[in-house]
Amino acid sequence: MNTNAVNSAISVKSLSKVFKTFKRREGVKGAFIDLFDRHYTDFTAVDNISFEVQEGELIGYLGPNGAGKSTSIKMLTGILQPSAGEIKVNGYEPFTQRREYTRHIGVVFGQRTQLWWDIAVNESFKLLGRIYGVEDSEFKRRMDELIGVLDIGEILQTPVRKLSLGQRIRCDLAASLIHRPKILFLDEPTIGLDAVAKDSVRKFLRHINQEFKTTVLLTTHDLKEIEELCQRIMILDKGKIVFDGSIDRIRKIPGLERRVVVDLRTEVSLEELNKLCQGKVRVELTVRKAVLTYQQDEVETVDLIKELLEKFQIVDLSVEDPDIEQIIMRIYREGIEL
Repeated sequence: MNTNAVNSAISVKSLSKVFKTFKRREGVKGAFIDLFDRHYTDFTAVDNISFEVQEGELIGYLGPNGAGKSTSIKMLTGILQPSAGEIKVNGYEPFTQRREYTRHIGVVFGQRTQLWWDIAVNESFKLLGRIYGVEDSEFKRRMDELIGVLDIGEILQTPVRKLSLGQRIRCDLAASLIHRPKILFLDEPTIGLDAVAKDSVRKFLRHINQEFKTTVLLTTHDLKEIEELCQRIMILDKGKIVFDGSIDRIRKIPGLERRVVVDLRTEVSLEELNKLCQGKVRVELTVRKAVLTYQQDEVETVDLIKELLEKFQIVDLSVEDPDIEQIIMRIYREGIEL
């Protein structure tokens, strides 16, 4: 993790959020006692996390339900006050400086909209432009760009309540960027979208990250999005950060298996293939196609490929990395430290 805060867009230090939850007693008698003597317990949703996000990074923020993702996003956006710790986003303290701070960030929550339900989309955009104080000429220039990139020109006159979910998400993305924020927080922005709509959102996020150097913090359960968009991921579990690093790094944890798929020019025996790399490779053979599975901490891919090329006639060969979803589930289950 890079802790150099010189160009940090987001700086989080020892951040925690504790909620008090009411524990009901059982039965009628218990309910009566609760009227006069309520029993509360503390629930720690975010537990002493620290991290830095540099300007222009596109971060995948992952975790199972209840891991603390949404709670930490709400603290980062100023919706919730932290129980302990410090947050600085572009120099602002989100909760205590919320009014001024919100002019410098964009937020999209997948299941909520910032657009007005009963008026046309373009009218919502105009209202937001006035709220953020964007000059008319600049507003028109930005909207022309966003409308083109997000392909929403045909639905500008449509009331928000009549939009499909995919259309509404694209409009919410446009709305979040009217004031050209430096940081964009996205909490499950593609939840419920079909494959075409998800692809459109991914292309847009790549565009604003590359074109405007917008810093993006993205929470999602869709790991394909993470693989396509993010170079760095943070994984939360039970309120703590259990991994912070690159996708390449996470693929190198001990015990993970990689596969080499080989198309052979001639038929070979299973016995010959089983001798590869001193028998450390598991082989599945069907006629002239072999799938070779091995643990990457035991066998070097380059050594296996070299041996294949020396001993067999190869038509085609491909290397398959460990599946990112399986890796993350293993981290959740086994608490692997990297």
